[in-house]
Amino acid sequence: MKELRILVFSAAFGNGHLRAAEAVIEGLRIKEPSAIVTHLDFGDFLSKRFNSVVKKLYFELIKHSPKLWGKFYYQTSKLSPNSRIQCFLNQLGRSDFLKYIQEFNPDLIVCTYPTVSSILAQLRQEHILQAPVITVITDYTVHSHWVHPGVDCYIAACEEVKEMLVTEGILSQRIHVTGIPISPKFEKKIDRELIISKLGIKQDLPTFLVMGAHGSLESTKRICKKLADSEVPVQSIIVCGNNKKLYNSLHEMAAKARNPMVRLGYADNMEELMSVTDLIVTKAGGLTVTEALTKHLPLVIYQPIPGQEEHNANFVQRIGAGKVAGTEEELEELLSRFLSHPQEIEEMREKASFALLGHSAEQTVNNMLELMMNPRNKKKTS
Repeated sequence: MKELRILVFSAAFGNGHLRAAEAVIEGLRIKEPSAIVTHLDFGDFLSKRFNSVVKKLYFELIKHSPKLWGKFYYQTSKLSPNSRIQCFLNQLGRSDFLKYIQEFNPDLIVCTYPTVSSILAQLRQEHILQAPVITVITDYTVHSHWVHPGVDCYIAACEEVKEMLVTEGILSQRIHVTGIPISPKFEKKIDRELIISKLGIKQDLPTFLVMGAHGSLESTKRICKKLADSEVPVQSIIVCGNNKKLYNSLHEMAAKARNPMVRLGYADNMEELMSVTDLIVTKAGGLTVTEALTKHLPLVIYQPIPGQEEHNANFVQRIGAGKVAGTEEELEELLSRFLSHPQEIEEMREKASFALLGHSAEQTVNNMLELMMNPRNKKKTS
């Protein structure tokens, strides 16, 4: 039997697009170990200067001018696939894309980044591209940039996302609600006692997980100090990511803390950390939200960035699996409340346990393979 050839496109504009692509690839390795899978970054098909400028502008806006980013996001949220802006974006890297695709000769193309999806969908609609295109939406909302009638199949996070796509004119039968694909390791049972022992934390204390890598240094330190000095016993795990300044600044605080505090740098074992904690304080990236909900972990979302993060945060709050804090004061109030009323955490945990279908990567791969098996979508060979 012919080996399947699959192209996966993502982009390094935020970690979520990459992680969703990697989750799909993990699922493929399990289901179709002989498949030839290539994972590409959209930025590699742009000029280095253009890619660098756009990426820098995006991260600067997110970090220093989130309201400006939100304004741009909402002003462009209702553009049609035929708008001037979308037509311009659909030309980015198009010729290099097509050349690479023709050389690779894939049976299917998977996209976790909207610009790539639109370019390929346009080629598909023009009957230039033979391989079907499947688009994975990595948030709990739909920006118009994701929407294109040339996409053969959409993977949606939830029913609300499906409804949004249908409203935008996408046929219902082309949309599959699987949840955002995350690594299958989040579905596996974990030896909780072993992880607790490895981290050196106590089994009988409530544990809060704080994702501090992207927040303000001083604000994150104040949040950590509140937990460190809390009169209600609590232990905290602080993930600093690559923020060495934050990691080093917490050394003295951890040493003097009334309550146990574990500092971590970059953590590639989030499935373990989420398995031994009672609450996570985090931003509202689509992948992080999905991972937490998969682990039935309640969320406190702190200062979601206007735009897609805001929608993700609203989704979590709407289903009762977490709360949103817009200010440091609101966050401190929520942490105090949950420490004093632990039953509220359990109520959110129960809501989180019903939020998703589970096995999102596996379901995504099943839909991909089904799409390829459909005679109407099979790639023609000359």
